[in-house]
Amino acid sequence: MSTKQKTLINPEEYLALEREAESKSEYYAGEVFALAGASLRHNLIAGNVLAGLHFQLKGSDCQGHPSDLRVKVPQIPYYTYPDVSVVCGQPQLEDEHRDNLLNPILIVKILSRSTERHDRTSKFESYRRIETLRDYVLIAQDSYRVEHYRKQPDGSWIFSETTDANLNLKLPSIACELALSDIYARVDF
Repeated sequence: MSTKQKTLINPEEYLALEREAESKSEYYAGEVFALAGASLRHNLIAGNVLAGLHFQLKGSDCQGHPSDLRVKVPQIPYYTYPDVSVVCGQPQLEDEHRDNLLNPILIVKILSRSTERHDRTSKFESYRRIETLRDYVLIAQDSYRVEHYRKQPDGSWIFSETTDANLNLKLPSIACELALSDIYARVDF
């Protein structure tokens, strides 16, 4: 019986392919993983979050980005596409292509059935290696549920969950708040 051997590529090969690709894929320690297209709910939620943050970040030194900006997690290496990311101050970018963000302060992931477990576990474990990251937010698509992990000054993370449409998600690291009713505006459960 023969087993198929995985073909590993280096980060430079991945980036060269990714920059020419018509669809997105993530890179983790030599392996490439294709990303599926997003649902209508997913896109509405991502757009609502980005719009709400954009309005509140006007005039600050922070800027929000949609899922087309790759984030690089150091040391692994890991290249990934958060649904929304925020950077404060000068964006640190990996190279002259200026398409790999190194210093996000906030990462938002909209959960799907196929990626939920990964987003909660190994992806969050990887994201915690980003020195500047202060907030990791997971948003459900099928109900009012927002989970927030916030980094403390001692490096530990605290968890909070909001399931009431009348409450707000508070993001003190970027001086923003998002009402759950705004996050889920026009989302049909």
